Amino acid sequence: MDNQPESESRLSSFLDNPHKALWKLAIPIMFGMGIHTLYNLIDMIFIGRLGGDAIAGIAFNMPIFFLMLGLTMGLGSGVTASIARFIGNNDKVSADNSAEHALVIAGIIALVFTTAGLYYGESILVLLGAEGVILILAWEYLSVIVVGLPFMVFSGFFRSILAGEGDMKFPMMIAGLGTILNIILDPIFIFELESYGGIGLGMGIKGAALATVISQLIVFLIFIYMLFIKNHAYITFNLKDFIPSRIIVWDIVKVGLPSSLSMIIMAVGQGVFNKILIHYSSQTVAAYQVAGRLDMLIFLPIFAIAGGMTTLVGMFYGAKQINALNSIVRYGMSSAFIITLISSTFVYLFADVFSSFFTEDQEIINVSVGFLRLICYVYPLVAIAITSGRVMQGLGKGLPVLLITIIRILGVSAPLGIYFSFMLNKPVYWNWYAMMIAAAISFTIAVCWVRFELKKINKLYGVTI
Repeated sequence: MDNQPESESRLSSFLDNPHKALWKLAIPIMFGMGIHTLYNLIDMIFIGRLGGDAIAGIAFNMPIFFLMLGLTMGLGSGVTASIARFIGNNDKVSADNSAEHALVIAGIIALVFTTAGLYYGESILVLLGAEGVILILAWEYLSVIVVGLPFMVFSGFFRSILAGEGDMKFPMMIAGLGTILNIILDPIFIFELESYGGIGLGMGIKGAALATVISQLIVFLIFIYMLFIKNHAYITFNLKDFIPSRIIVWDIVKVGLPSSLSMIIMAVGQGVFNKILIHYSSQTVAAYQVAGRLDMLIFLPIFAIAGGMTTLVGMFYGAKQINALNSIVRYGMSSAFIITLISSTFVYLFADVFSSFFTEDQEIINVSVGFLRLICYVYPLVAIAITSGRVMQGLGKGLPVLLITIIRILGVSAPLGIYFSFMLNKPVYWNWYAMMIAAAISFTIAVCWVRFELKKINKLYGVTI
């Protein structure tokens, strides 16, 4: 295979029609995430049948997994942006080297989280506020699923590598296969024999974790086979000749580490709100978890658009195609806003119907609906902020995402939530007001920052817009 012409052809096809290229990248991401979102929703429906305490047990696991996913997705975005810029600059050797560094980083993350989860997982859950029966259920889940963390981490980095070269379709297919398998296994492992056609194992919440581990293992093995044996990717892996490079590491870390830290802060914020909400009731924590799953419906297309934007912005900027860069930024942001406006309206109208899918507990349903119908007002602003962050990552700038996240969570929403709940003794929905105020502030900062960076780039290359 002649890699240089392939690289030029890939970039040329994107430059011919940047708007079409965005959807060419975003639609496979959307389908892949859509299948994964379907799994998350169905998984919560299954777990919801075990009761509100089971949902709350999962909720206390979420900050831990958000932390792991934060490192994986954050550094993965650095890998995607790095590979995209190298390909845009027709530097395949550096692109390959960036992918090899990504696997080393994945190994380190997997080792740290698996070890910490096995030895300190229960203590971490206690620190997050889990106690009594909720702690028992939370640890049952974590003690099993921590074994599958390495498969999730490596699969996440494989997807980021392929995204950097513009291949979104293959990861979508593999993610879809794993999700479908997970959906099939969930009821078999969770419920009793008589409740699932005579083949259920009745493992409860532990069964949900085991189903996830098995499906993620299969996804991991497929990636290994296709990338290392079948040589599916444009990127090639030469691990035997791997030599660490400070330049490559910095190229990944300068974008990925701030993004990872921002997601770690979001995990901390989720943990803080769990501790705030348990002050009201365990049902309130469960409702927050249910509403969070419904968030995925709204942000499914936004994360897909944002993922495509990282690749295109990185390639166009690397190739110094500034007009195409300006065009795709404007188009991507406007598309994200319009789509989110439509989807948030839909969720607002049917929030009670969606929430009732997961539980019959009326308190959980009421709190979930109240959350959704307030937060829907700021979802379009959040969509613009997310897209702006991915634009900055494509430009090789990760710090803005981190600083905006720090302001949003540590500077505004968490302190306001604590103040409203413990100082003023306000009802639970005042916590949603705190989140809305924080979202509006982060939107304003993100938009201003992107405009500032684009003005600098246009001035540097003499482009008038």
